[in-house]
Amino acid sequence: MPSPFPGMDPYLEHPRSWRNLQHRLITAIAINLGPQLRPKYRVVVEAAMYQTGTQDSVLVGIPDVAVQKSVRARQEDTVAVGSGVAIAQPIEVELPMPSVIRQGYLEIRDVATSEVVTVLVVLSPTNKRPGEGRLAYAAKRQTILASATNFVEIDLLRQWTPLIEAPEAVAAHYRILVSASAQRPRADLYAFNLQNPMPVFPLPLGTNDPEPAVDLKVLLDEIYDQSGYDLVIDYHEDPVPPLAEKDDEWLTAHLKQQGLR
Repeated sequence: MPSPFPGMDPYLEHPRSWRNLQHRLITAIAINLGPQLRPKYRVVVEAAMYQTGTQDSVLVGIPDVAVQKSVRARQEDTVAVGSGVAIAQPIEVELPMPSVIRQGYLEIRDVATSEVVTVLVVLSPTNKRPGEGRLAYAAKRQTILASATNFVEIDLLRQWTPLIEAPEAVAAHYRILVSASAQRPRADLYAFNLQNPMPVFPLPLGTNDPEPAVDLKVLLDEIYDQSGYDLVIDYHEDPVPPLAEKDDEWLTAHLKQQGLR
């Protein structure tokens, strides 16, 4: 069965659900595009590595690393050396260690030249949350935008500051950025809210090549059914992260209409 929402299901943003959803969405897009791009292009799933702090790790479903400080003094606080000068005894501590996150993304490559013509990314909490992960992703993003490679960035997370600077008039819950290299610095931004259908967008390729349409809603509904989200999501609970009051009122009315509350 499909998700009960016309566009993005806010319950899929929960940390328990997001990691599975992100991996499956990347794979679903690759499977969907592969036949459409043959024989000139092929779709390759690659993995980026991001070093994060402990809070980032919790949000993407990876167990927190140790942050506890172990303070164990020895039997004597000081020890005397031959010169008679007392030297302080060291204290053993444990340092917080960073986590390394593997995140999948898509590359569209020209079969004849192996050139990467388009990169497609589905943002994760690591990419958006302030910290090392966001800085590392932003640097990679700038490298792509400075190249001749087309770029697509899918942001289905309401939480944290968006990476795309846009006028307040287009502020929205979710965003899809489509940046064709030939049009830079201009790009197409598809901004939509919880209440809206998810927009279908064209995938930029080489000059004069037809651009296949990417329908994320169809793919997400297939993932929703295949993963059995209807069996584990309790729509009587509030979504995580929470909604603003006006959006929460709409959600309550919508779920009642769907018979889920």
